[in-house]
Amino acid sequence: MEQPIRVTFLGPIASFSHQAAVETFGSSADLLPCVSFADAFAAVQDEKADYAIIPCENSTNGSVVQTLDLLADPNGLYGNVKVCGEHYLTIHHCLLTRKGDFLPDQQDYNSISRLYTHPQAWGQCDVFLEKNLKGVERQDVSSTSKGAEIVSKDRSEPTAAIASRFAAEYHGLEILAENIEDNANNTTRFLVLMNAHADRPAAVDFEHIKASGTPGGTAQKKTLISFMVPQDRAGALADALLIFKTHGMNLTSINSRPSQVKAWKYMFLVEGHLTPTSLNADAVSGIVHGLKQVTEYCRYLGTWTDQLVPSFEDEAV
Repeated sequence: MEQPIRVTFLGPIASFSHQAAVETFGSSADLLPCVSFADAFAAVQDEKADYAIIPCENSTNGSVVQTLDLLADPNGLYGNVKVCGEHYLTIHHCLLTRKGDFLPDQQDYNSISRLYTHPQAWGQCDVFLEKNLKGVERQDVSSTSKGAEIVSKDRSEPTAAIASRFAAEYHGLEILAENIEDNANNTTRFLVLMNAHADRPAAVDFEHIKASGTPGGTAQKKTLISFMVPQDRAGALADALLIFKTHGMNLTSINSRPSQVKAWKYMFLVEGHLTPTSLNADAVSGIVHGLKQVTEYCRYLGTWTDQLVPSFEDEAV
């Protein structure tokens, strides 16, 4: 009997990462919550999990820096980890509290003493928080679901959490307000990680294993590469970026993170996409080869199918 796919995600249970894992891999997968981003990377590196799914960026609040730092991997701890897929999850936040503390749809939240959520959620719900909960103590926690768990167990005073309806149902909490995010299209992109040397397919056919979620993506492929350039040569970064253009790759994001090698020296993480053709079949290997000639350090971090389906408005531009 074939063993189920082992997938780790940022826990605890009922987090948005848990929801993304279910949508991507389906209910038949063995879903393993972990307490930190680093634990997810380590599980893949040590082959304790076949895949990890972790948040990478949010359409409202930008990049998840913990993920970027682990991808940059300044200490070389995750050399076998590569990106093999992505998933887009629309994020709807709710204001949750213990049942009985408030009446449903109550608009006066003055008695709330403390509010818990993941740091990313504050910026995604800024308008609602400024209007309704200004001055309430905010407590960062490891995930939105963890905030819901804390509130479900806190009997001392009225507290609340910002988390999903999924978390409210799992922890038995009351939903005081729903869809409190600033942007109705608030979406988080998750990256799927695997071990480059594991006995699993390098290109995962997610359409056959996921239960629901984002429709099949475009024919474009995304690639992620990290590199570090010398600081004492004018135009070093420009020289590196020109290589992507030379090989026909359209850059979609450029992030920089501290290299940990030297103060004010940075690691660049560059993501781009192209539509595979016979003319650019070797584009990625050509980019990596070119970067090795002009950078101090270069690492290929994976190629996967673009799952972002263009809207009608995007196509009309």
